[in-house]
Amino acid sequence: MPKPVLKPQGDFPAAWLPRRLAAVFYDFLLCVALLIVVTFIYKLIQMSIIGSDRLRQLSDAGALDGDPLLSTLLFFCLFGFFAKFWTHNGQTLGMQVWGLRIQNADGTAIDLWQALLRFLIAIASGLCLGLGYLWMLWDKQGRTWQDMYSSSQVVRLPKSLHKK
Repeated sequence: MPKPVLKPQGDFPAAWLPRRLAAVFYDFLLCVALLIVVTFIYKLIQMSIIGSDRLRQLSDAGALDGDPLLSTLLFFCLFGFFAKFWTHNGQTLGMQVWGLRIQNADGTAIDLWQALLRFLIAIASGLCLGLGYLWMLWDKQGRTWQDMYSSSQVVRLPKSLHKK
């Protein structure tokens, strides 16, 4: 299946750290809201299955701490959020606001495998005290670890093009 060509087309400059961090913060707020909603729905379903009294007992006893099913669900919801935006139009909501786009070198959208690599390496970059993000300060092409490992790039769209 051919990768969709993203519009607008052009030779756009690499996005730099402050703009990327602003988009990350915007998306962070959206992701927190998503995780709250998913957790709420999960708890409602859990309560309907085992009952509110039993759920309260388990919670008070600490038996629900570190629920692996909820953790897995939240992980996949987060990945789904980013994968949907990155593979379709190359922009999360935060990236749209800040005029950024993820794309391949030829201007096409990244595929699901690249999205998975970006997602996992971005987590590792954050866990290494942000070193994967700061790497762009030393890289001649301004790439982060997730850019390099997923063979993709984050570009800055001109204001006249990203407001449309």
